[in-house]
Parts: sequence; C-alpha cells; structure tokens
Amino acid sequence: MDINWKDFITFRRMVTPIIIQILFWIGVVGVLISGIIGFFGGLISGIGEGDVGAIFGALLGVPILTIVGLLLVRLYSELLIVIFRIHDSLVDIRNALEKSE
Repeated sequence: MDINWKDFITFRRMVTPIIIQILFWIGVVGVLISGIIGFFGGLISGIGEGDVGAIFGALLGVPILTIVGLLLVRLYSELLIVIFRIHDSLVDIRNALEKSE
C-alpha cells in the first residue's frame, strides 16, 4: 500500500483502522482481566459464604460471558474496520475514474 503524508493530511487515508486495532487489543485484555477477576471473585465469595450459586456462576457463567465478551469486541472492531475499508475502496474507485477521464 502506497502511503503518502499528503493523503493523511487531506483525510484521503484514514488512521482510524490502526487505532481500532489498538483498541481491540485493549478490549481483549480488559475482557480477560474482568473474566479472571469475576472467576476468582465468585469462587472466593462462594467458598467463603457457602454460596453454591456463586461457585456455579464462577465455574460456568464467567467463562461463557468472557467468551461472549471477546466475540463482541472482535465483532465490533471488524465492523468498524470494514466501514473504513469500504471508504478506502471508494476513494480508490474515485481516483481511478478521475484518471480515466
């Protein structure tokens, strides 16, 4: 891909897809940390108070919610990147049409 600073300055090329990828990895780390905290928090709470529901939630609910959270972060990131790739493709089409005229 030919990157030109003029394209960035004039907003012909977007830097947002790079930022979206960084935010994706921050989201993945956040979901994993939340899952680990929820898992151990549920186990500790359930064992300490004798609450079977908290232990069951920690063993079954937290891993499922963590997987769903990871999928949602990925889905949202892909959706945003697709929108920006469509924009880049339309810009390329416009430039090709301008050259052919």
